[in-house]
Amino acid sequence: MIATSFAFPAVLKNLPLPIIGAPLFIISHPQLVIAQCKAGVVGSMPALNARPASQLDDWLAEITEALADHNAANPLKPAAPFAINQIVHRSNDRLEHDMSLCVKHRVPIIITSLGARTEINDAAHSYGGVVLHDVINNGFAHKAIEKGADGLIAVAAGAGGHAGVKSPFALVEEIRAWFDGPLALGGAIATGDGVLAARAMGADFAYIGSAFIATNEARASDAYKQMVVDSSSDDIVYSNLFTGVHGNYLKGSIRNAGLDPDALPSSDASAMNFGDASMKVWKDIWGSGQGVGAVRQVLPAQVLVARLMAEYERALIRLTER
Repeated sequence: MIATSFAFPAVLKNLPLPIIGAPLFIISHPQLVIAQCKAGVVGSMPALNARPASQLDDWLAEITEALADHNAANPLKPAAPFAINQIVHRSNDRLEHDMSLCVKHRVPIIITSLGARTEINDAAHSYGGVVLHDVINNGFAHKAIEKGADGLIAVAAGAGGHAGVKSPFALVEEIRAWFDGPLALGGAIATGDGVLAARAMGADFAYIGSAFIATNEARASDAYKQMVVDSSSDDIVYSNLFTGVHGNYLKGSIRNAGLDPDALPSSDASAMNFGDASMKVWKDIWGSGQGVGAVRQVLPAQVLVARLMAEYERALIRLTER
């Protein structure tokens, strides 16, 4: 039984397609975010992708102005809102600076990761922003809501980058037993059928990342995009070696770095670092989820979203016909 009733923020209602584009470290930048939002899905990027830190101010202005211009020209088909991801781990010495810029530009959605802090939630709420916190288990979900997050992103097994090991069925069920607020589900979702499945399980949104790596607007190398296209779930390895946090990576990139993806040593949480050293690691070791088998070509983001929409609508029709 759901113990408490949580408000559903207006900014997350009436999206053309129930998808949040996951923030992709290094890869997401204004061009991709703007394309995602114009296509009708929530676009997002990590604040840390802006280097130097002062660039974030320019990027937020660029995104805000581009979406405002689009909405003025398309009042009957406005863009979806955008989100900025904040890494709340102690190694992120930019957090206060980056969050102050999010407040300045009134970023509609803040996605927090690797730690839940009340003051970050309060800062977003000061101007009416919404905070979604990503979690890998029910315990972290409780802590996030207790500290003031408005919604949750359940990062289940198979998700790209830093991911959990819980089955999406188990994770969503445990969260929905007490939480009826906004809930996104991530983990190997790369088709419209997967989006519908996430909603059938009880999530409000699908959280999709890896499929957007193979888009024209993504700030990934051509080799990275092609490896996503060429790979399947068998080509994904789960390791904590590279950042101190377990995540999913493309085996091919690990081999190219001179390592054996099937015999990686372990690291520990004390090795977590989200500064320049982490940026360098992710330039060579490429994150990706198990859903890459459904990614078959590099496309403009708008075309990818249109495909997801068509697949989602066909899946709905199939269900009603059975």
